[in-house]
Amino acid sequence: MHIDDPAICALTKYYSKVFPPSSTPGVSLLDLCSSWVSHFPAGYKQERVVGLGMNEEELNRNPVLTEYFVQDLNVNPKLPFEDKSFDVITNVVSVDYLTRPIDVFKEMCRILKPGGDDDHALIVGSYFHYAGGFEPPQAVDISPSPGRSDPMYIVYSRKVPTA
Repeated sequence: MHIDDPAICALTKYYSKVFPPSSTPGVSLLDLCSSWVSHFPAGYKQERVVGLGMNEEELNRNPVLTEYFVQDLNVNPKLPFEDKSFDVITNVVSVDYLTRPIDVFKEMCRILKPGGDDDHALIVGSYFHYAGGFEPPQAVDISPSPGRSDPMYIVYSRKVPTA
């Protein structure tokens, strides 16, 4: 699924407000269901920006990724990462394609650092709730021109801090 330019601009603007500053030491991001573009702010860099998607050719063309993994989450929802290894996970306009979203969200909770952000386009708050381990989700409507461009909603949560 693709979104129009005003929706992309709104998403990129949102990311520029909520992402850790570019080149912050030790910050790791994961872009789930990634492709040739991640909609991150221009010039945004971190030491580790990982893409996970189904098309190696597209992932290879994504300039913000420092590494990528090819995996169909509908076949295998187990994410190939260590526990507590990411500060931020994004998934733009792809969560509707997941056939086992609760399993994927449980995995996201496992690999997020405590307090880590989990930003998702589309209304997916129930997945956070039923996966467990997340604070109550919040939704933000960042639609750039309601009725004239694609709608853009962010549903986000944080992993519950553990002692």
